[in-house]
Amino acid sequence: MNTPPISNQRTYSRRSALQAMACGFGYLAAAGMANQESRAAAVDPLAPKPPHFPPRAKRVIFIFMQGGPSHVDTFDYKPRLIADDGKMRNFDDARVLAKTKKITKHRVFKSPWAFKQYGQSGQHVSDLFPHIARHVDDLCFLKGMHTDGVAHGPSTLFLHTGSINLIRPSIGSWMLYGLGSENQNLPGFITIQPSMGNGGPRNYGAAFLPAAYQGTAVGRAGVSAKEAGIRNLANGLLSRAEQQDQFELLRKINAEQLSHNPGDQELEAVIGSYELAWRMQQHAPGLMDLSHEQPHVLKQYGIDEKGTDDFGRQCLLARRLAEAGVRYIQVNYGDNTNNPRWDQHSNLEQHAEHAFNTDKPVAGLLADLKQRGLLEDTLVWWGGEFGRTPYAQTNGTGRDHNPDGFTFFLAGGGVKPGFSHGETDEFGHHTIAGKVHMHDWHATLLHLMGMDHKRLTFLSNGRPFRLTDLHGEIVNEIIA
Repeated sequence: MNTPPISNQRTYSRRSALQAMACGFGYLAAAGMANQESRAAAVDPLAPKPPHFPPRAKRVIFIFMQGGPSHVDTFDYKPRLIADDGKMRNFDDARVLAKTKKITKHRVFKSPWAFKQYGQSGQHVSDLFPHIARHVDDLCFLKGMHTDGVAHGPSTLFLHTGSINLIRPSIGSWMLYGLGSENQNLPGFITIQPSMGNGGPRNYGAAFLPAAYQGTAVGRAGVSAKEAGIRNLANGLLSRAEQQDQFELLRKINAEQLSHNPGDQELEAVIGSYELAWRMQQHAPGLMDLSHEQPHVLKQYGIDEKGTDDFGRQCLLARRLAEAGVRYIQVNYGDNTNNPRWDQHSNLEQHAEHAFNTDKPVAGLLADLKQRGLLEDTLVWWGGEFGRTPYAQTNGTGRDHNPDGFTFFLAGGGVKPGFSHGETDEFGHHTIAGKVHMHDWHATLLHLMGMDHKRLTFLSNGRPFRLTDLHGEIVNEIIA
């Protein structure tokens, strides 16, 4: 039986067929190359990556003062508070308006601590920080900070992730995603003694970025720094030789599994994490052992001294991690309570305790970094999630939250030393000049590390995301 001819059948010459298929061959080649690149990234997602442009800093040490230290009692000197102390005045405060729906009179509250001018820059610093005060000519103050959120949880998340209520990657995760790690034997992002409250692990999480970019926690808030460590870092059950044999066997099994599943990025990522864990077991314990530091260095940080020992150990560990090539290091002064350490709604005098515990360690870190030549390419950032009000809360002895004006200080990493940018009003309530929103600071932070915040994006669920979302302007005035 004869097959009837197909009426719409087309005849191709060899030349026309090749012309029609050329794009397909090109697509296959491009797809193969892309697959190779994605597989390489999956095998070693922490490999160093080139910045968008020459960076000013190679690494960041963020000293997080959880709870919101009062800027008008630390670095933002306001004589008007002294002149009007005790007077009742109206303050248009976002937090008060949210509670009362009206502008309310409050008692102006002068600082319990005196301010003095220090260094050639003549920067005012209160008596709370006599050690940090000696370093003002190395510091760059941002006195026009303002942020979103009036409560600790939202503002803390916003500081760390650029979002109040959505689960977004933290700053350190973005940094690691954009630049990779300097040291392949250590995590590129470490947070020391983080708090479990006000965002908890989300403050150092990777969210929708690959898990390799999440922060590694060393200890946790509420646990002594002497006991802080990385979980499951050491194996006390097997000898070093037995562990080596076990690891080599696991490596062979993984290689065999991968040979049957070529291109499985998840499997490659898991194998990569095992490799990093093994390298960490060989290098991290010695790095975290402070006992070999010289006595004068320990004294510089206030280690083995009452009040300063715990935070001094955190700051010294931060220096050691920076020296070893960890890209982003966060040092946390916080706890796991609903009322973070710097949160003095009453009894503002407690600021003295927290300042004493942190002043000498932070000053020691600044001096140590500078002495070792690390401050030039290490950006040190000090600050909390917001500031505090210039008035006494409920006419009492403390201060309420103030997201509309507060202070950060920076050092090293390409910022101007002995410099102050921005200004709050005469009471220290609202930012009136040199305004720097948290999105602006995030954009500037990435810029100092050699990244364009508009180009540092990640596609998740069909939408491109970035740390600064649709906002952020670089604060060029502070860049040296």
